[in-house]
Amino acid sequence: MVQKPLFVDYEPVARRGSTSSVGETEANYSSERIWPKAGSSSTKSNSANLEKEAASQAQPKTRQRRDAILRRGHVLSFVGLFLFTIVVYVRPYEIFPSLVWLTKSAFWIALVTIIVFVPAQFTIEGNLTTRPREVNLILLLCLLGLLSIPLATSRDDAWDIFNANLIKIVLMFIVMVNVVRTRFRLMSLLILAVIIAVYVSVNAINDYRSGRLEDMGLRIAGSIGGMLENPNDLALYLVSIVPISIGLLLNTKKIALRVLYLLSAILMVIAIVCTFSRGGFIGLVAALIVLALRFGRQNKTQVAIVGVLCLVIFVAFAPGDYRTRIASIVGSDPTGSADERKEILVRSFWVSLRHPLFGIGMGNFHIYSDHELVSHNSYTQVSAEMGTIAAVIYVMLIVTPLRKLRRLEQETFETRRNTRIYYLSVALQASLVGYMFASFFASVAYLWYVYYLVGYAVCLRRLYEVNPAPQTLID
Repeated sequence: MVQKPLFVDYEPVARRGSTSSVGETEANYSSERIWPKAGSSSTKSNSANLEKEAASQAQPKTRQRRDAILRRGHVLSFVGLFLFTIVVYVRPYEIFPSLVWLTKSAFWIALVTIIVFVPAQFTIEGNLTTRPREVNLILLLCLLGLLSIPLATSRDDAWDIFNANLIKIVLMFIVMVNVVRTRFRLMSLLILAVIIAVYVSVNAINDYRSGRLEDMGLRIAGSIGGMLENPNDLALYLVSIVPISIGLLLNTKKIALRVLYLLSAILMVIAIVCTFSRGGFIGLVAALIVLALRFGRQNKTQVAIVGVLCLVIFVAFAPGDYRTRIASIVGSDPTGSADERKEILVRSFWVSLRHPLFGIGMGNFHIYSDHELVSHNSYTQVSAEMGTIAAVIYVMLIVTPLRKLRRLEQETFETRRNTRIYYLSVALQASLVGYMFASFFASVAYLWYVYYLVGYAVCLRRLYEVNPAPQTLID
């Protein structure tokens, strides 16, 4: 049997309930043809199977042409997704003023991607989308967001958030989980995420070193506007990418790449410190603990020593003001921001209790808050603005891939030296856990961070379901 190539442009979806490998299926089929069981229906169906096989071999060129067209269709969809990710995160028109004409490019790229994706997906899979639980959850979240608009305190604010953020998130999430069906495509998106994180980390470190600070000269601002402009949101993004960089480090045997991924992770950690984000610090600690517990199960002593050394280095080199700010998590805060956050959090809980069904409308909490402030908590942001049911769905959207990644980790642990899926499954678990903790201090439920992480998890799982045989994702 000819071995399946490592890199293919398109891999069909594994049939639900199928657990046998391709080789086992062919072996069983051949054995049944030669030695049919008494009373089985295989004897009667052999001639029909042979006729079908002959008919399928009679038109190889037609089938090859069709498959080539299908592959190109999803190539275009993936290119659109890749470009959309660059525009959404990097915002090149802010880096290069001459590209101001690209201001609306994210919308047009998304529109073209959807137009290309829909007919290709119907032709390839015969449906609009695969339906893992994560897709169903995000569709339900979108529906509840839509239902909350007519009841919103400010319908204009609710519609603006739904139209500008949530509907795009849902559509591009569906594109991702259906289009990223090869190892090359998944690795491309993960590496792109690391490159973006390194770029904003270098700029954050340089801004802190140069004294370019905002918020009364206390904190840096992100070098890119939009999602990464706020230092807390910037820290949250970096927290979610640090484990991915470590996973990619373990995912390759090339020394040069390992050094690059290690340096990338170190730069991100330093940049998180430069943001002075307390939520970022808590999320980073949570993510690193997950990595240590998973990767260090057979080297507990070494992991403990490395952890202590890292803690000592961190305490020794972290700025004094940063240590003071982190201490304010459990102690008093001279700036008063921690007390203000607690008051807003309590208010968001009360708003959630008073509007449990559909909430007060997306983007409407500032109306009920003090000084037009947001809730600074993604969970109460959803519960207050979209209702309790939406908040439960939001949590399930994060927890569901965590549980399935854990199962994937357990299934690939014994073959971790041969299959790199194990390392990425652990890394994505750490990223999701880091997000869960960091997002407790940031209103980011309508931003892209967690939806990309969930999308990566779904894509990795589907790749494994197609071919669970031990093999590398790269190298």
